[in-house]
Amino acid sequence: MTARSTNTGEGSGAQDPHRDIPEATVARLPVYLRALTSLAERNIASCSSEELATAAGVNSAKLRKDLSYLGSYGTRGVGYDVDYLSYQIAREIGVTHDWPVIIVGIGNLGQALANFSGFSSRGFRTVALLDAAEPMQGRTVAGLEVRPFADLAEIVAAEQVSIGVISVPATAAQDVADAMVAAGISSILNFAPAVLNVPPGVDVRKVDLSIELQILAYHESRKAAEADGTVDNGSEEGIRA
Repeated sequence: MTARSTNTGEGSGAQDPHRDIPEATVARLPVYLRALTSLAERNIASCSSEELATAAGVNSAKLRKDLSYLGSYGTRGVGYDVDYLSYQIAREIGVTHDWPVIIVGIGNLGQALANFSGFSSRGFRTVALLDAAEPMQGRTVAGLEVRPFADLAEIVAAEQVSIGVISVPATAAQDVADAMVAAGISSILNFAPAVLNVPPGVDVRKVDLSIELQILAYHESRKAAEADGTVDNGSEEGIRA
């Protein structure tokens, strides 16, 4: 997936409107927007690249390179206008208007996602909750009635949904993804511990909480081993193998 730079606002450079933004940069833009939002909430009107980079957890050279794709170079001696840069990034990633979203799988995780206020504050409006389990259907979660999974296509068409969230068990994830694609959804956020097969033109972002915990466990094990002096960096022969 690529994003297109279409900025022609004040402070922009001469940008090719069809220039592709690297995927790694696209992934960092929401982080910059979150950092800018935090600065704005503290009534900070402008910031340097170093200040914004620190708030976003990246180095300033990378941040300046990323923002150059938007035509944002800041003003020497002043830095970046927080409100204007926020608008530029929000426009680039498409959150200057609401995106209708559906969530399929209203177990514990699905309910937590439905109640997460961060979606609505960032331009994502949950329009429907669906579950295949009859005991869940008809319940009210986050102000929405849980509807049968069989209603998926009808809801997608009526609400013009293009983004779907999957929070079902791994064994059901592919079937849900297939149904979403058939209904017209072209972007999927997958919380199920499963790899989804989707056709070209459908974007999938995967969030596997168990994998993230395992990565943290690895780092904790390394730190404990280093503290004990028993860390094994592996022999050259082992690396070759």
